[in-house]
Amino acid sequence: MFKSIYILLLLLFACNTGGNSHPAPTTTIVDSLSPLSVEGTQLVDKQGDPVVLRGVSFGWHNWWPRFYNAGAVKWLKEDWNANVVRAAMGVEPEGAYLDNSDWSIEKVEAVVEAAIKSEMYVIIDWHSHHIHLEEAKDFFKKMATKYGSYPNVIYEIYNEPESDTWQEVKTYSEEVIKVIRESDPDNLILVGSPHWDQDVHLAADDPVTGYDNLMYTLHFYAATHKDFLRKRADYALAKGLPLFVSECASMEASGDGEIDLESWQAWYEWMESNQISWLAWSISDKDETCSMLHPSASSAGKWQEGDLKKWAQLVKAYLKNDVKSTKTN
Repeated sequence: MFKSIYILLLLLFACNTGGNSHPAPTTTIVDSLSPLSVEGTQLVDKQGDPVVLRGVSFGWHNWWPRFYNAGAVKWLKEDWNANVVRAAMGVEPEGAYLDNSDWSIEKVEAVVEAAIKSEMYVIIDWHSHHIHLEEAKDFFKKMATKYGSYPNVIYEIYNEPESDTWQEVKTYSEEVIKVIRESDPDNLILVGSPHWDQDVHLAADDPVTGYDNLMYTLHFYAATHKDFLRKRADYALAKGLPLFVSECASMEASGDGEIDLESWQAWYEWMESNQISWLAWSISDKDETCSMLHPSASSAGKWQEGDLKKWAQLVKAYLKNDVKSTKTN
């Protein structure tokens, strides 16, 4: 069955038609916003039914601020069928949060408030590669105080730890989680792991304790990360660690190179079979494969086919079929 599906997908991609030839998902329909919680390794709604969020991450806000607006958020819901978006607030580069915090918060809030209005889930992503503990605590205190009453708000407290050990990431996470929970006792929090969110096996052996509604982020780029990383993720799941793919794409880890459709399909089937939420990277117009839009694309959505690169066309095709899912048997 999967072989025939894969052949059809190859034809879809070659022709850029945005077809509908991949397996039907097995999770509950998200008809309206519901508080989310974690039961075992599964994200569930207020009835306890499994939920899979599927959507798109915006690129770094400091380099692509033009897409951080209500029009782009609304378009991703209405035209792409995304039910979640991610505001990737750059922290360290020149002009990002450490240099310009007020403007950075303004960009993030534009996406968060648009998602609230559009009835979408939204991830507030501290898009950093290194620990900045006091700054992160201050930022998430503000976000949790302002948005903690909205059930669709999700906090990603450390995008991709690059060189920190798991113990350093865990200690950092515990302190940031504590700050968030003082203002928001129950919204979902996403915790990173070392080496660009690939060392989930280390988190599985020594997870954060004392808090509910935590999941751990797994990032992959399908042309680079293949079966070895899925086996590592399977180990984490078997140990009871709940996973959330807050960033993924089909090309090399550099964000460039050729799309590996076979590897992407293997990852897609793995996510669906394990009912794992995922967001594709990214809404931006850089000259690289993972950057979904051409410079011709409007800042505020309403993108035409000619504005979309091949990766965007593929992601849109998956989302339009799979964002509405059926309840598990």
